[in-house]
Amino acid sequence: MASCNGLSDSSFPCFSKIRPGFARIGKIEPVRFVSKYGAGKQKWNFEVGGVTPTSEPSRPHQDCPDNFDIEYNEKIDEIRQVLQSKGEDDLVLVDAIQRVGLSSYYEEEIGTLLRKHYVASCSCIYEYNSLHDVSLLFRLLRQHGHYISPDVFNNFKGKDGRFRRNLSQDIRGLMELLRYPYHKTIPRTRKDFLQDFEGINGWGKTLRELALMDLRKGQSVYQGEFAQVSKWWNELGLAKEIKLARNQPPKWYTWSMSILIDDFSLSLQRVELTKSIAFVYLIDDIFDVVGTLDELTIFTEAVNKWEYATVDTLPDYMKTCYLALLETTNNIGREICKRHGHDPIDSLKTSWGTLCSAFLVEAKWLASGDLPTADKYFENAKVSTGVYVVAVHLFFLLGLGNGSAIHLNDVSQLVSSVATVLRLWDDLGSAKDEHQDGRDGSYLDCYRKDHRGLSVAQARDHAIDTIASEWKNLNEVCFRLDHRSASSFKRASLNLARITPLMYDYDDNQRLPVLEEYVKFMLLNQTT
Repeated sequence: MASCNGLSDSSFPCFSKIRPGFARIGKIEPVRFVSKYGAGKQKWNFEVGGVTPTSEPSRPHQDCPDNFDIEYNEKIDEIRQVLQSKGEDDLVLVDAIQRVGLSSYYEEEIGTLLRKHYVASCSCIYEYNSLHDVSLLFRLLRQHGHYISPDVFNNFKGKDGRFRRNLSQDIRGLMELLRYPYHKTIPRTRKDFLQDFEGINGWGKTLRELALMDLRKGQSVYQGEFAQVSKWWNELGLAKEIKLARNQPPKWYTWSMSILIDDFSLSLQRVELTKSIAFVYLIDDIFDVVGTLDELTIFTEAVNKWEYATVDTLPDYMKTCYLALLETTNNIGREICKRHGHDPIDSLKTSWGTLCSAFLVEAKWLASGDLPTADKYFENAKVSTGVYVVAVHLFFLLGLGNGSAIHLNDVSQLVSSVATVLRLWDDLGSAKDEHQDGRDGSYLDCYRKDHRGLSVAQARDHAIDTIASEWKNLNEVCFRLDHRSASSFKRASLNLARITPLMYDYDDNQRLPVLEEYVKFMLLNQTT
């Protein structure tokens, strides 16, 4: 997550008013977010009122009528009954459930239904006789780990191997054929996420109502978690200690919220993961805009030693950060040990040492003024994204490792693919938005150095093509990683790759309007 710029300034007045539970909006006052990297840059205008932070977790329905839970569970069961009824539009229902972010409630039913369709497709794919049905079946089966050959589309092609021209009239089928991008997006990233489905058996209305109730419940949970993160960060005092570093708790929490968006019960995991992400940002800024090369070398050595006594070797401004990093990470390790029976601290601290070593390599390159080759830069830059740190913490927070059927080495390719996607989006975004006084370097710069005469636009096109190619690799890795215990980690890793473009989707005013809408929608009860 290193080198991500975006959300706001040190005060975050709007977010600081969030309290758990559903916000009771009284008089609305607009709040402007202005980046400390320059007046008028990275502005967010959120309109919220009557919400304040608290360290206490929220009750998801505390501002709802007493019958909220009853109605909520009734609607969950109602949709479950439709799924189990084996209706003619059952695949459409599965797709709709996934798109509105409710699939975690129906994993068993969806798995059973898709296995049935997989067996049927193996014996006779021509039972699915429309382009829409075949396209939907193909996408859903692939998403859920069932191999289905692209040959299923041969029935829609002519002798030349191309899709027949008369299919141009099949709008519904063509739209389904092109819906693969849904796989690359986080559910509920837009306010119109409830549109475009009805349901032959009348389940559309119930599903929309359930999705809205689930959204409100989620907003309450997320508000409570963000309040805990804000309290922790403010009590650390690192924003005052290292004034040049970014101070962006909303953005840090948005990463965790999106990565683990599929399960409300993972509150501790989201909060603890946000703490790790905060330190990725903070340490990245120390390397980019604060420390000298000698100081950064000492800091890297200290992190690799992971000893409290080593703090005496550090400059004063680094001491508080170093001690807070050790204390926070050790506490995360103890919490994991308490919950899952093993202490992963060796893996956690190794991930931090590796990250700082990667940051130091970049600092030396930039200090020398000599850019490495694109390939050499990229291998190091995948580590300096912070994805490996986040993935290691996430892996153990989800209860994996030490006795489970899956180990860190089993997910190394998966993590590498996610890091590749994030690094390229990071460099594409940073090329448009960089308000820090330091420089991160860029894959685009290194690639253009390796290919003399290449324009910036051509280098960007190459990066975008590489992202598309890496998504194919990511899908293949997920398909091969069929450990049942890895399902939660796979979902989280895919979500990390999915949310990444929103973090770097800058407009011409160097703002992040899509991310802004997403955060307002998910955290601030702005559902209409």
